[in-house]
Amino acid sequence: MVENRTADGTADGRPFPSVPLRPMTVPAQEAEARSRSFHDVMARRRTVRDYSPRPIPDGVVEWAVRTAGTAPSGAHVQPWRFVVITDPERKRRLREAAEAEEREFYARRASEEWLAALAPIGTDWHKPFLEDAPAVIVVFEVHKGPDSPRPYYTKESVGIAVGLLLASLHQAGLATLTHTPSPMRFLNEVCERPAEERAAYVIPVGYPAEGARVPDLRRKELDEVLVRL
Repeated sequence: MVENRTADGTADGRPFPSVPLRPMTVPAQEAEARSRSFHDVMARRRTVRDYSPRPIPDGVVEWAVRTAGTAPSGAHVQPWRFVVITDPERKRRLREAAEAEEREFYARRASEEWLAALAPIGTDWHKPFLEDAPAVIVVFEVHKGPDSPRPYYTKESVGIAVGLLLASLHQAGLATLTHTPSPMRFLNEVCERPAEERAAYVIPVGYPAEGARVPDLRRKELDEVLVRL
């Protein structure tokens, strides 16, 4: 048994190393206001497909990735890798490979039901945002390999991390899009990643183009998604 010691030097009996929790202290009378304030910011987040060439301020992407890395993960394996692409030639290669897969999807692989669901959003196989956005973050799931341990709840862990990444980038005033071409194996070559890493998300990042527009969509109301028991 590993003996842990409390702040006063006494053993706490835990069979694993531990440190004191540093919880956020929010006065009860402020809790709802803070929650609502965060909602009001995030409610303005939209998926954006038209990007400005305006550069991303230094450090923003790095802090967003750090924030993503605070996500919980199965057995704390942290099974994620964030590849940030800014090189124009590599973005061109990414776009060409992604559009080849998307042409197949829209022409052959997608069901009529799926295409009907996508119709109100107006998407097709053209993906210019993969070149237009100043940066593209390709998020990989890291599976067991020569230098990586076996992960647990990989998709769930990476999904939570991506949610935090999107929230952090939005808080900084940047727009994003979550693109998921299928299959994604071409991304290992484009990003020079080993076989045990599997691409999960392609996320263009930048400022919206002047005059950018988004589909007129509605989010479900609270009583449509919340169940109290």
